[in-house]
Amino acid sequence: MPLRSKVEFQRFNSRRSVVHSTEGMIACTQPLAARCGLKILEAGGNAADVAVAVAAGMSLTEPTSTGLGGDMFCLFYNSKTKEIHGLNGSGRSSKKSSLELIRRDLELEDGSVGKIPFDCIHAVTVPGAAAGWVDTIEKFGSGTLSLEQILTPAIELAEKGFPVSEISSQMWNNGTELLYKASPNYAELLTLDQVNLTFRAPRPGEIFRNPHLARTLRILAADGKKGFYQGQIAQEIVKATKDRGGFLELEDLELHFKTGSEIIDPLSYNFRGQGYVQEFRKLIDVSSENVNNKEKCGVKIWECPPNGQGIVALQALAIIEILEEKGKIPRFTNEQHNSVEYLHVLIECLRIAFADASWWVSDPSQSKIPLSKLISRDYLLERSKLFDPTRASKKIFDHGSPAHNHSDTIYFSVTDKEGNAISFINSNFGGFGSGIIPKGTGFVLQNRGSNFSLTPNHPNAIAPSKRPYHTIIPSMLTNAHDESLHSVFGVMGGFMQPQGHVQVFLNMVLFKYDPQTALDAPRFCIGAENIPGDTMGRKIKLEDGISESVCKGLRAMGHDAEIVSGFNRRIFGRGQVIKSSKKNNVFVFSGGSDPRGDGAVFPG
Repeated sequence: MPLRSKVEFQRFNSRRSVVHSTEGMIACTQPLAARCGLKILEAGGNAADVAVAVAAGMSLTEPTSTGLGGDMFCLFYNSKTKEIHGLNGSGRSSKKSSLELIRRDLELEDGSVGKIPFDCIHAVTVPGAAAGWVDTIEKFGSGTLSLEQILTPAIELAEKGFPVSEISSQMWNNGTELLYKASPNYAELLTLDQVNLTFRAPRPGEIFRNPHLARTLRILAADGKKGFYQGQIAQEIVKATKDRGGFLELEDLELHFKTGSEIIDPLSYNFRGQGYVQEFRKLIDVSSENVNNKEKCGVKIWECPPNGQGIVALQALAIIEILEEKGKIPRFTNEQHNSVEYLHVLIECLRIAFADASWWVSDPSQSKIPLSKLISRDYLLERSKLFDPTRASKKIFDHGSPAHNHSDTIYFSVTDKEGNAISFINSNFGGFGSGIIPKGTGFVLQNRGSNFSLTPNHPNAIAPSKRPYHTIIPSMLTNAHDESLHSVFGVMGGFMQPQGHVQVFLNMVLFKYDPQTALDAPRFCIGAENIPGDTMGRKIKLEDGISESVCKGLRAMGHDAEIVSGFNRRIFGRGQVIKSSKKNNVFVFSGGSDPRGDGAVFPG
């Protein structure tokens, strides 16, 4: 019986059970990448060590979405200190990339808006993932395993070969034309068809080997960041971009080698809305001093600050809470999940938040971002006045996001038996990124620079050595009363990410869904078509499973809603959740994995 070559998503529920473990856990989209991580978990590595092993495995098994040519971010929870720290592993534009030069090279007329196309060489920025992996181990790792030990499982998999999974194969096939067009080295990421002697994407179940990536990983394992940002790999990156008219120089990679990733303080919002305070007081010991302290009664959601878009989720949740306090929206019941009224509230609050992000999300080292104001109650109270409970609002001012929408990213969650956790995301941005393969490296370069604005005086306008608006955002939840870990979670997929965070968060906190059910539930997505100047507009994609009557109800309120089915449901992202609890002084992890991906939850 031949293996399927095309994937059609079925209606959910997925009928997957929640997976439980006391020895740590991995939730990701590629089982063989999870196996790389499990080997490190069994060898005594902590959550951060395991995450880098998984990331390396993912770069091999899902190269359309991720790899060493892309960027990464992570949030790490230390169970001993109960603190969360973040790492920004995103790269910068070249030192020569001035706004004037890029506009002139793209032949844009004065006064025109314009964007950097996905397949434009100027969309290539310095890849930050390699430094990010090394820095993750150095900053958050156990200290008991070397980089070489951590990367070995992926290296061995690359050399021996692996059977390609179904969804990965379909995405691979979708990107084949780009590889042919963008790189003379396309054969490094394709397989030779023995019948017609042409290169194509590997089919489901076919063995694929990537000796070039194995060699790159061995160099990184032996020499660390220096091996990637100096020497032959760096030279091939520069040559590949210069051959197509790009501006990257060796000094741009040298700069990233010297500066490395940035350790960041994540932003958080303590959600206490929709009756959570009352529920909390029922659960907590009545003698606890926290029972009457409202600040200690919520669930905190943590996000990375700009240049990422995590602030969108925080603003939207805060506005939802304010609207409830002001009596503008009800306290939703289980029966109202994904109802017209419920979805209208989420859609409009996210539109308000995205309108801010389209202007303010940029590189904080080059643009002044009023973060404290943007998540302050006074500001959000004023912004909440834009909400109309009866209609899709016309009053939300859209600054016009420069960002394109792409859902080619990998996200995964990891915990270890000590209770540490990491929320990890890595991305090429578009499928196979720029499609450019530096010779002999086995990976593609990202096209993240297409998210820069080309508008003068815009905070996110392209400039030398600058980080662009980033869509990829990991997330975490902690219990406000004692800062213990609630969940490590995320939903990858362009603009879908903060929308997915809000929807999955409320599924768990408001509707009390378990991790798997929270991910199975149908979702909506605004900005999926990324119409210029209308990123936060009225076009709403509803996932098959949301009823036609709800779709009609949203249309009646002024939303341009339509239901999406089949493989196109990938626009709703792929999420992972690991929930943490403590029973008899033992950590118990309960995980769910998105049925929109190839993966599952793997207990330690």
